[in-house]
Amino acid sequence: MPDPIELAQRLIRLDTRAAGEKAAAELLAPLLTDAGFAVTVDEPRPGRANLVARFGTGAPITLTGHLDTVPADPATWSFDPHSGEIDGDRLRGRGSSDMKAGVAAIVAAAVRATRTAPEDLSAQLVFTFGEETGCEGASLLPELTPSPALLVAEPTANRIVLGHKGVLWLRLTAHGRSAHGSRPELGENALAALAETAVRIHRNEGWPVSPTHGPATVNVGSFHSGVQPNLVPDRAELVLDIRTTPEFTADDARAAIAGLALPGTEITADLDLPGVATSAEDPLARAIVAVLHQDNPDQRPEYATYFTDASVLAPALGSPAVIVYGPGDPDQAHVSDETCSVAATREATEAITRLLTTWPSVRDQG
Repeated sequence: MPDPIELAQRLIRLDTRAAGEKAAAELLAPLLTDAGFAVTVDEPRPGRANLVARFGTGAPITLTGHLDTVPADPATWSFDPHSGEIDGDRLRGRGSSDMKAGVAAIVAAAVRATRTAPEDLSAQLVFTFGEETGCEGASLLPELTPSPALLVAEPTANRIVLGHKGVLWLRLTAHGRSAHGSRPELGENALAALAETAVRIHRNEGWPVSPTHGPATVNVGSFHSGVQPNLVPDRAELVLDIRTTPEFTADDARAAIAGLALPGTEITADLDLPGVATSAEDPLARAIVAVLHQDNPDQRPEYATYFTDASVLAPALGSPAVIVYGPGDPDQAHVSDETCSVAATREATEAITRLLTTWPSVRDQG
């Protein structure tokens, strides 16, 4: 049976920075095939692959994780981003927390469950590419088996998270008129106009606060304009990252941004993914939490600020109860010198194993 730490190390040593996820899928596929899973690796784009593995009959629990990571510039790290080394309790490398330790915990737990209680195991494992850039792989998955529950092993430090905000990426475009840089009065400066819009959005403090998901947020994430200094720029673009809540929807966000933008600004959506919210009173969610947190079942559920593949997978699975639970540290996601707790990874593996081996009785409580 695979050791979750050794498997996480092997995954970290694969470079899957927004590419190359097929190598990770091919690492996992034989482990699951040998354990009796029916495994499919689909490569809709060269080098980029999703993996779906199924075991057992009946309504399965679905467990998911993404195989890609965000970029890592070695110049900003104090160690090799793909080292996979262990320093004390810390597993080091890009993706250690977000979320290769979570993927390793799922796979190790699933293989253990086939050995200890195969008659009780009904599971569907989904590993995707391109989650970090907008759930690209999840949106290209073939039809999945409907599931009453979805566990997402994103970084929560093994705390219970019952959903997350939605994400809306809006592209704002301003048009002007070009002129010689020495005669700016003859042109219309698109950069200056859109910069004023960007500052108005950045300084706005009126974003609503959700009682469950916390504040909606708006970040001016990128700005592009101009060709060279002696030309008045006739076009400018900025992209906003907006995190929506049940009380502040994507439509609400579009209206708010339109109200802050200068007249004539074009607004289009690059990405629109809904949030996820499972009730803390949902019977199946409560039963799953009791298994995962058997020593602390009363931990108050939380909602994450980041988005996950659950935005795409939950509708495809038939609106299951969603539990986000994984060993990674949320504060370590996307940072230089990323690490993850070895002890938390082993703890998550044990908890997910308990869930898989007791799934029929847990499912019946829902």
